[in-house]
Amino acid sequence: MAPSNITAEEIPTLLANDIKVKVAGIDCDGILRGKVMSKDKFLGIVEKGFGFSSAVFGWDMQDVLYTTDAKIAPADSGYVDFIAIPDLNSFRRIPWEDDIPFFLVRFVQNDKPVSADGRSMLKSICDKLAANNCQGMAGVELEFMNFQTPSEDGYGANASQTRDIAAFLDKNAPGALRPLTAGSFSYSATRPVAFKKYFYDIFDTSARFNCGIEGWHTEGGPGVYEATGPESMRRRRDGRQGFSLQVCGPMVVSNPANGNRLLAKSIGVEHGITPCFMAKPMQGQPGSSGHIHVSLCDLEGKNLFARDTPDTNAPWPDAAGLSDLGRQFLAGVLEALPDIMPLFAPTINSYKRLVENFWAPVNISWGLEDRMASVRIITPPVCKPGATRFEVRIPGADLHPHYALSVILAAGWRGVEKKLEITVPPVSALKSTNTKAALLPNTLEEALRRFNATDSIAREILDPEFVEFFTATREHELRVWREAVTDWEFKRYIETV
Repeated sequence: MAPSNITAEEIPTLLANDIKVKVAGIDCDGILRGKVMSKDKFLGIVEKGFGFSSAVFGWDMQDVLYTTDAKIAPADSGYVDFIAIPDLNSFRRIPWEDDIPFFLVRFVQNDKPVSADGRSMLKSICDKLAANNCQGMAGVELEFMNFQTPSEDGYGANASQTRDIAAFLDKNAPGALRPLTAGSFSYSATRPVAFKKYFYDIFDTSARFNCGIEGWHTEGGPGVYEATGPESMRRRRDGRQGFSLQVCGPMVVSNPANGNRLLAKSIGVEHGITPCFMAKPMQGQPGSSGHIHVSLCDLEGKNLFARDTPDTNAPWPDAAGLSDLGRQFLAGVLEALPDIMPLFAPTINSYKRLVENFWAPVNISWGLEDRMASVRIITPPVCKPGATRFEVRIPGADLHPHYALSVILAAGWRGVEKKLEITVPPVSALKSTNTKAALLPNTLEEALRRFNATDSIAREILDPEFVEFFTATREHELRVWREAVTDWEFKRYIETV
């Protein structure tokens, strides 16, 4: 378990028996970018930080320089260094790398946070909440598909035989990859047995890595596992059952969603398995979600979304258990949804998951315990008052968790500040009148138009510089996609056109 509230003076003692340290920041695709440095080097930069190339915000996930004007790290700057400041409270040891010390960093330029840095973004909204005597509580559920990593000789679980999966795909269609198990069997008690060493290695190592998993099971789709809300229902000190991954107030450790992706991929290498966090890896199967549970509490830990007694005068029964602040927060999220979609669905592939009848929401909707809605409301009697929360079900497993958490909190808090009222009836009310909910953007291109518009709510609640930067990075993604010739096109047209 990582200590909390670590000071620079304590670091030499914590690292007394080490010779090296690993550090990493998070780029705009949610990918950890870092290095290993000597302990002596690290001790010299603990407080002042160290130079880290701004190219991490100047190229895409394949290290290809942006073809758009991503102004945070433009080519004419020469990709000068940002300053990377270690977050001492993110300290943990990496069990699968001989317990090497590990720290996350945030990026600064000219003594100001880099607007694209997700950790700084999340800290900013958390500070805003703290100034209003409240803090956010959140947990992220990640689903992901697991493939047998191909070897030169075919397939096998021997890690020494495995090779780069991208090299395999250069010679083979994606369909040649084999999921760990065939078919779909959610919550299976037997499927994990086939790869039990891998299955339990992830669960056990998560606890040692301080990214503990609350629930761990198979999900819909071949070879799909789900890690449910890291420590998402632990008991708080005051005895109330509450939602746990505290991302606000004093910003705690790292985001376990990033940590668990790193862990799964690292453990997978040792077992000859490739975890895949694409939103929609396979046609005809459900996609992989990244559901976010969120609530607000005061500085003493009392849930601010919960109402002491159900409101018999609530506009809809679905909202009877929500406080006025909870309803305002929900109204803010619902109003912002169409304008913030790129932060929930950031890739071309994201929108392949967001189709009807595949357990993924496609409209502006909410409802009490409704798993088909974009925002699921969880209140008593389903849970205790202290666990009252919202589950935002739009994001896929390919989300950038810091961006997504930040924009949910910012959108919800805007609703509180403006005292917004919920204008969208719950799904139950829409069904009774045979009314259709308004659709969300269903392509990255459409989502970007809403996100980057001059009157976008995204520009109101986020740094406009970030909005323009992220738009540019996604426009680059669109351009690369438009220029690609897919397997589907080639097979369909090679003979007929």
